[in-house]
Amino acid sequence: MREMKDSGIEWIGEIPLGWEISPLKYNYTIIAGATPNSTCQEYWDGNITWITPADYKTPDVYVCDSSRKITKRGLVSCSTSILPVGSIVFSKRAPIGSVAITRRELCTNQGCIGLVAKNRLVNNKYFYYVLSIYPEVFDLYGSGTTFKEISATTFASIQFPFPHVSIQDRIATFLDSKCSEIDAISADIQKEIETLEQYKRSVITEAVTKGLNPDVEMKDSGIEWVGNVPDHWGVLANKYVMKKRKDICTKWNGENVLSLTMNGVIVRDLDNPVGKMPTTFDGYQFVYSGNLLMCLFDYDVTPRCVGIVKNAGVTSPAYSRFELKENATLEYFYYYYLMIDFTKELLHLAKNLRHSFTEEQLGALKVPLPPLDEQKNIATYLDSKCKEIESVIASKKQQLEVLDSYKKSLIYEYVTGKKEVPNEQ
Repeated sequence: MREMKDSGIEWIGEIPLGWEISPLKYNYTIIAGATPNSTCQEYWDGNITWITPADYKTPDVYVCDSSRKITKRGLVSCSTSILPVGSIVFSKRAPIGSVAITRRELCTNQGCIGLVAKNRLVNNKYFYYVLSIYPEVFDLYGSGTTFKEISATTFASIQFPFPHVSIQDRIATFLDSKCSEIDAISADIQKEIETLEQYKRSVITEAVTKGLNPDVEMKDSGIEWVGNVPDHWGVLANKYVMKKRKDICTKWNGENVLSLTMNGVIVRDLDNPVGKMPTTFDGYQFVYSGNLLMCLFDYDVTPRCVGIVKNAGVTSPAYSRFELKENATLEYFYYYYLMIDFTKELLHLAKNLRHSFTEEQLGALKVPLPPLDEQKNIATYLDSKCKEIESVIASKKQQLEVLDSYKKSLIYEYVTGKKEVPNEQ
């Protein structure tokens, strides 16, 4: 067993006796990015790849493309620079700590830091692995009020393990092999999750449009995205099954503040808010348990269009609140609009109407109307079936978390020298 020494850096701990600790700036040129003037059209839609942190928020090691590209004039108009192939790109904000290696020449915006090796004493893949496991540490160095950001100067001065380049090479090669194995297992699990999600969607679609009796006679619903429905079901305009309500809160008195999310309608934690919060909730609207909450405006940027309100409170007046009429069951119509949300039918309608989809236009849409007892049976069936599927999905996601934790631990053990690459490597 090789001798170890204290690195003097808390999150690094002990390192092998022959290793050093060194700040990045000793071996890398730190290059900041920038953004051309967004109002100048001649700077945009060129053929120069211009990446932002959003372009590599993935498990991928490499980045080679961007959602937007700039022209040569855009490049020279600002202080961004072309990074050579094989450079490291690090996100300094939103979030701090995402890291990738460039697979083509490209430039970045001001949310990124480029690292270009000054010499042959560094293996970029080794330092990619080092940087990939320390996002929480980098976050401690960030500052700012709207969002945290780590400065290029601060980042360049952070100290990291620095073994001889031959050791860096061996570690990088070893981790490439081991991480590829872990990533392959994770990819298989992720495919299983996607298959289960698709299965859940198909179960919901089948139940809310065809019912639970496979032998029943069918008829054309006249609704494009529904198709045939059981012959005994009704088809009505939406306004005959739900009524819109809007009660504005003129003075907020500490009521629950609710938001519509991918996890349904949630109560916001005002002590630890996630995302930007308004300075006052005066002017929000009251909502009550048993309401159906929908987002019809800005639907293209909202993660989910429908949710059931379980806790009374206030929420954004941009949402649409509905009470179900006596011929309709809350849970059935939640699942029905969840089905529509999967296929983004409301978004397509909104685009056709130039994003002016309104509550009145929603009221005019035709919807299937099973008998009330059948609505309840469908909702009960879907509650049970979706819970069963979601339980399996949760288990799969837990497996992914365990694998991710193991991968980070594995990387940490080898890049800090606590474990030595086997001789056969």
